[in-house]
Amino acid sequence: MDDAPPSQPAPFGNVPEYSVSEISGAIKRTLEGAFGRVRVRGEITEFKRYASGHLYFSLKDEGGKISGVVWRGSVSRLGLVPENGLEIIASGRVSSYGERSSYQLIVEKMEYAGEGALLARIERLRQRLAEEGLLDAARKRPIPRLPQLIGVVTSAHGAVLHDIRTTIARRFPRDVLLWPVAVQGEGAAAQIAAAVDGFNRLPPREPGATSDLVRPDVLIVARGGGSLEDLMAFNDESVLRAVAASGIPVISAVGHETDTTLVDFVSDIRAPTPTAAAELAVPVRDELMADLAHRAARMSSALNRIGQTARLRLDRAARGVPDLPSLLDAGRMRLDDRSHRLDIALPALLERRRTSLIAAERHMPAPAALLSDHGARLKLRAASLTAAAAAMTHAMEMRLARTRLSAAPLNALCRERQARLTGLAGQLNAVSPMAVLERGYVLVRDVRGTPVTRADGARPGAHVTLVFADGETGATVDRRANPAQTALDF
Repeated sequence: MDDAPPSQPAPFGNVPEYSVSEISGAIKRTLEGAFGRVRVRGEITEFKRYASGHLYFSLKDEGGKISGVVWRGSVSRLGLVPENGLEIIASGRVSSYGERSSYQLIVEKMEYAGEGALLARIERLRQRLAEEGLLDAARKRPIPRLPQLIGVVTSAHGAVLHDIRTTIARRFPRDVLLWPVAVQGEGAAAQIAAAVDGFNRLPPREPGATSDLVRPDVLIVARGGGSLEDLMAFNDESVLRAVAASGIPVISAVGHETDTTLVDFVSDIRAPTPTAAAELAVPVRDELMADLAHRAARMSSALNRIGQTARLRLDRAARGVPDLPSLLDAGRMRLDDRSHRLDIALPALLERRRTSLIAAERHMPAPAALLSDHGARLKLRAASLTAAAAAMTHAMEMRLARTRLSAAPLNALCRERQARLTGLAGQLNAVSPMAVLERGYVLVRDVRGTPVTRADGARPGAHVTLVFADGETGATVDRRANPAQTALDF
């Protein structure tokens, strides 16, 4: 078998030969010719926005997936803002991309896939905003009673702006500042959010300011009626967050009375129509004037009633007060009577006191007799005191003489104490160190004054002090040949 000749290649026959480019071009022409323009329903996934401005994504359903692309020039005409998870109907044409051997849908327009998908998307957004607290009633602010300037965010063309201006002019003429925006279609949501934010960026009104562009006192975000798709700009998250963050109270008036958008939930108050929004923004001037007149009349009537009541109370109080001139006359008469009685009573009192003194003087004894009597009493008491003192002195001398001791026992006692003291002194002298020194002994002390009691304690060359009975002298220790002997050099 190893020696068998190689087999010859089979001929190709009549099968035509194509290049890769020819096959790709034929497939592209077939797809574009067979389908033309198509409308494809599916859910957006794998959405990407490139720096070039092109949009790439995929549409999928339960059974398949197809790639899609939106060229930069068609983005502004899509009709909605694509995002992942959004169910849409894409209009465009089917084409192929030969370099990757893939086909794709070139989309020129998008629309929401029925109201069910739109409502589900709106409900999801509403729940998320509610969780953040943007729909709470506690954060709603009151609308100013009489605003000076009213800001309006709506289309510059249409009946909405006309209805708002006409209603304000009819009820209470106020200045209106318009920020024109697109109310539907691509870019409408971004313009509405920018308008609300722009109004809030304007400088506040200041006294004496001459600029016409000042911050409005209230905002009206409005548009006319339409389908759910037409009102989707007012369900956009950017618009809702701009309205929720607004420092100016916002009145929403989107669609007709039965239309409801999410901007109605985040605004401070909802009006069923743009005309109703203008009615909420300003009161009726005639009604306000009539109310002021009615309040003024009620105030005047109340003041009159208060005045009448006070006058009646004053009259009743005046009737209860006695006659002042009569009170003064009676008081004056009492004062005159008291003065007259006082003029009479004082001389009479003095006279009575003088009579009493004279009578007391008549019954008093003579001063000389009183003095002589008291002098005699003092002399008698002085004599008694002198005699008592002499007797007491004599008794004390006699008692002292009886208790005085003889001198003989006292002298014997003194001799006994002296002999005992002499014996104790002798005993002390016997044990005194000075007595030992008198017998020829010497006390040796080192430089610190400590007695040296052994020869080992005296080092050669050390200076010591020798204490004799009659004094002290210095010495130096000299160690001799015999270690047992220590000499002292004086």
